[in-house]
Amino acid sequence: MRQLALGVKLRDGATFDSFIAGANAELIACLHGGDAKHVWLWGGRASGKTHLLQAVCAAAGGSAAYFPLGAAGLPPEALAGFETAGVLCLDDVDAVAGDPAWERALFALFNACTDLGTRLILAASAAPRSLAWVLDDWRSRAASCVVYQVRELDEAGRLEALRHRAMRRGLELPSETAAYLLKRTPRDLASLLDLLDALDEASLAAQRRLTVPFIRDALEKSASTRA
Repeated sequence: MRQLALGVKLRDGATFDSFIAGANAELIACLHGGDAKHVWLWGGRASGKTHLLQAVCAAAGGSAAYFPLGAAGLPPEALAGFETAGVLCLDDVDAVAGDPAWERALFALFNACTDLGTRLILAASAAPRSLAWVLDDWRSRAASCVVYQVRELDEAGRLEALRHRAMRRGLELPSETAAYLLKRTPRDLASLLDLLDALDEASLAAQRRLTVPFIRDALEKSASTRA
């Protein structure tokens, strides 16, 4: 799989199988087997945009490229040549909104991808018409994409995601423990899954199961350490 030599590492677990679809079934179908050439994903932090882009790359194999525009210090010229990928996924596109040089580079890349038949999938914090572009030509190209909002999971979906992560780690997660985590910890999924990973490591070190009392003690210790 082609990717930037910038310390960017695709997540091993970022696949379609590990993404809990929730209300995003139509979006998943479009990305995984759909025929839309240019797709724009938007949603809030930790909604799953990066996971989906990297899942597209994982499914496409060696013909795919993943490019995070939010990576610090990148010049617009860094986009050159990526139009030859079979599938090109651009993350954090909103990071360059309002920069004329970047928008010209995106406009040229979009046209080149169209000419070559390269599938282009972009992700940002907002829909293309809602971003503060300065180049009208690029605004028009961005707005021509098939646009999907990545819907955040409801409580049942977050619970399913927790259980799925626990299963992948070979971790026993009792239902009462999962419910406790949902009620007493950060609500966004990324923070919740990171916390589960940290608790798993803590339970292994302490040789204890992930019970509610253990999690309560671990969270209290973490809070006191930060204080």
